[in-house]
Amino acid sequence: MSVDPSSKPRNETEHERLDRQLMELLQGFRVATTGVQVLFAFLLTVPFSKGFAQVDDTGRALFYVALFGAALASICFIAPVFQHRILFQLNKKALLIQRANRFGIIGAFALAVSITASTTLIVQTLAAEAAAIGAAVAVLALCGWAWFVQPYLTRLSAEGRAERRESS
Repeated sequence: MSVDPSSKPRNETEHERLDRQLMELLQGFRVATTGVQVLFAFLLTVPFSKGFAQVDDTGRALFYVALFGAALASICFIAPVFQHRILFQLNKKALLIQRANRFGIIGAFALAVSITASTTLIVQTLAAEAAAIGAAVAVLALCGWAWFVQPYLTRLSAEGRAERRESS
Protein backbone atom coordinates (compact mmCIF):
# COMPACT_ATOMS: atom_id res chain seq x y z
CA MET A 1 0.00 0.00 0.00
CA SER A 2 1.40 3.40 -0.94
CA VAL A 3 1.48 6.46 1.28
CA ASP A 4 -0.80 9.38 0.47
CA PRO A 5 1.50 12.05 -1.06
CA SER A 6 -0.45 14.81 0.70
CA SER A 7 0.62 13.40 4.07
CA LYS A 8 4.33 13.62 3.21
CA PRO A 9 6.08 16.88 4.08
CA ARG A 10 7.70 18.75 1.19
CA ASN A 11 10.64 19.93 3.28
CA GLU A 12 10.52 23.37 1.69
CA THR A 13 10.92 26.76 3.26
CA GLU A 14 8.12 29.31 3.22
CA HIS A 15 9.88 31.16 0.38
CA GLU A 16 10.28 27.94 -1.62
CA ARG A 17 6.59 27.13 -1.09
CA LEU A 18 5.54 30.59 -2.27
CA ASP A 19 7.85 30.34 -5.29
CA ARG A 20 6.37 26.95 -6.21
CA GLN A 21 2.78 28.13 -5.76
CA LEU A 22 3.35 31.22 -7.88
CA MET A 23 4.99 29.21 -10.65
CA GLU A 24 2.12 26.69 -10.59
CA LEU A 25 -0.44 29.50 -10.86
CA LEU A 26 1.41 31.26 -13.68
CA GLN A 27 1.81 27.99 -15.60
CA GLY A 28 -1.92 27.37 -15.33
CA PHE A 29 -2.58 30.88 -16.57
CA ARG A 30 -0.32 30.29 -19.58
CA VAL A 31 -2.50 27.37 -20.61
CA ALA A 32 -5.76 29.25 -20.06
CA THR A 33 -4.52 32.43 -21.71
CA THR A 34 -3.75 30.63 -24.97
CA GLY A 35 -7.34 29.42 -25.20
CA VAL A 36 -8.72 32.83 -24.31
CA GLN A 37 -6.51 34.52 -26.91
CA VAL A 38 -7.74 32.21 -29.67
CA LEU A 39 -11.38 32.76 -28.69
CA PHE A 40 -10.92 36.52 -28.32
CA ALA A 41 -9.17 36.78 -31.70
CA PHE A 42 -12.02 34.85 -33.33
CA LEU A 43 -14.60 37.13 -31.71
CA LEU A 44 -12.75 40.25 -32.84
CA THR A 45 -13.11 39.14 -36.47
CA VAL A 46 -16.80 38.14 -36.30
CA PRO A 47 -18.34 41.62 -36.90
CA PHE A 48 -16.27 41.98 -40.06
CA SER A 49 -17.48 38.72 -41.58
CA LYS A 50 -20.04 38.77 -44.37
CA GLY A 51 -22.91 37.11 -42.51
CA PHE A 52 -22.76 39.18 -39.33
CA ALA A 53 -25.24 41.73 -40.70
CA GLN A 54 -27.87 38.97 -40.73
CA VAL A 55 -27.43 38.11 -37.05
CA ASP A 56 -30.58 38.99 -35.08
CA ASP A 57 -30.77 40.96 -31.82
CA THR A 58 -30.42 37.81 -29.70
CA GLY A 59 -27.34 36.84 -31.68
CA ARG A 60 -25.84 40.29 -31.25
CA ALA A 61 -26.46 40.14 -27.51
CA LEU A 62 -24.77 36.72 -27.40
CA PHE A 63 -21.86 38.16 -29.38
CA TYR A 64 -21.38 41.04 -26.90
CA VAL A 65 -21.60 38.69 -23.92
CA ALA A 66 -18.99 36.43 -25.55
CA LEU A 67 -16.74 39.35 -26.50
CA PHE A 68 -16.79 41.04 -23.11
CA GLY A 69 -16.48 37.68 -21.34
CA ALA A 70 -13.34 36.92 -23.36
CA ALA A 71 -12.00 40.41 -22.67
CA LEU A 72 -12.57 40.00 -18.92
CA ALA A 73 -10.99 36.54 -18.95
CA SER A 74 -7.96 37.95 -20.79
CA ILE A 75 -7.58 40.73 -18.26
CA CYS A 76 -7.89 38.35 -15.31
CA PHE A 77 -5.42 35.79 -16.65
CA ILE A 78 -2.85 38.43 -17.61
CA ALA A 79 -3.18 40.65 -14.49
CA PRO A 80 -1.04 38.46 -12.17
CA VAL A 81 1.88 38.65 -14.58
CA PHE A 82 1.94 42.44 -14.62
CA GLN A 83 1.29 42.69 -10.89
CA HIS A 84 4.26 40.38 -10.35
CA ARG A 85 6.42 42.63 -12.53
CA ILE A 86 5.34 45.81 -10.72
CA LEU A 87 5.61 44.34 -7.22
CA PHE A 88 8.85 42.49 -7.99
CA GLN A 89 11.26 42.24 -5.03
CA LEU A 90 8.87 43.90 -2.56
CA ASN A 91 8.32 40.69 -0.58
CA LYS A 92 4.64 40.55 -1.65
CA LYS A 93 4.60 37.03 -3.10
CA ALA A 94 1.92 35.73 -0.69
CA LEU A 95 -0.33 38.64 -1.68
CA LEU A 96 0.38 38.03 -5.38
CA ILE A 97 -0.57 34.37 -5.02
CA GLN A 98 -3.80 35.26 -3.25
CA ARG A 99 -4.69 37.83 -5.92
CA ALA A 100 -3.69 35.51 -8.76
CA ASN A 101 -5.95 32.80 -7.38
CA ARG A 102 -8.89 35.23 -7.26
CA PHE A 103 -8.15 36.52 -10.76
CA GLY A 104 -7.98 32.93 -11.98
CA ILE A 105 -11.39 32.05 -10.58
CA ILE A 106 -13.00 35.21 -11.96
CA GLY A 107 -11.26 34.61 -15.30
CA ALA A 108 -12.57 31.06 -15.41
CA PHE A 109 -16.14 32.26 -14.81
CA ALA A 110 -15.76 34.87 -17.56
CA LEU A 111 -14.29 32.27 -19.91
CA ALA A 112 -17.14 29.85 -19.20
CA VAL A 113 -19.66 32.59 -20.03
CA SER A 114 -17.77 33.54 -23.19
CA ILE A 115 -17.47 29.96 -24.43
CA THR A 116 -21.15 29.35 -23.71
CA ALA A 117 -22.28 32.52 -25.48
CA SER A 118 -19.99 31.88 -28.48
CA THR A 119 -21.18 28.32 -28.89
CA THR A 120 -24.80 29.36 -28.51
CA LEU A 121 -24.39 32.11 -31.14
CA ILE A 122 -22.92 29.67 -33.64
CA VAL A 123 -25.51 26.98 -33.01
CA GLN A 124 -28.32 29.56 -33.14
CA THR A 125 -27.04 30.73 -36.53
CA LEU A 126 -26.80 27.20 -37.94
CA ALA A 127 -29.75 25.38 -36.33
CA ALA A 128 -33.05 25.75 -34.52
CA GLU A 129 -33.52 27.79 -31.35
CA ALA A 130 -33.99 24.61 -29.29
CA ALA A 131 -30.58 23.34 -30.42
CA ALA A 132 -28.97 26.63 -29.39
CA ILE A 133 -30.57 26.44 -25.94
CA GLY A 134 -29.47 22.80 -25.61
CA ALA A 135 -25.92 23.74 -26.61
CA ALA A 136 -25.86 26.59 -24.10
CA VAL A 137 -27.05 24.36 -21.26
CA ALA A 138 -24.62 21.57 -22.19
CA VAL A 139 -21.56 23.83 -22.50
CA LEU A 140 -22.34 25.79 -19.35
CA ALA A 141 -23.02 22.58 -17.40
CA LEU A 142 -19.76 21.02 -18.59
CA CYS A 143 -17.71 24.13 -17.75
CA GLY A 144 -19.48 24.42 -14.41
CA TRP A 145 -18.88 20.79 -13.50
CA ALA A 146 -15.29 20.45 -14.70
CA TRP A 147 -14.02 23.85 -13.58
CA PHE A 148 -16.00 24.57 -10.41
CA VAL A 149 -18.31 21.91 -8.97
CA GLN A 150 -16.01 18.87 -9.17
CA PRO A 151 -12.96 20.63 -7.66
CA TYR A 152 -15.16 22.24 -5.00
CA LEU A 153 -16.58 18.85 -4.00
CA THR A 154 -13.04 17.45 -3.88
CA ARG A 155 -11.99 20.38 -1.69
CA LEU A 156 -14.89 19.78 0.70
CA SER A 157 -14.03 16.09 0.87
CA ALA A 158 -10.34 16.79 1.51
CA GLU A 159 -11.16 19.35 4.21
CA GLY A 160 -13.52 16.85 5.84
CA ARG A 161 -10.77 14.19 5.90
CA ALA A 162 -8.33 16.69 7.39
CA GLU A 163 -10.81 17.66 10.11
CA ARG A 164 -11.40 13.98 10.96
CA ARG A 165 -7.62 13.37 11.20
CA GLU A 166 -7.19 16.40 13.47
CA SER A 167 -10.02 15.33 15.77
CA SER A 168 -8.70 11.76 16.04
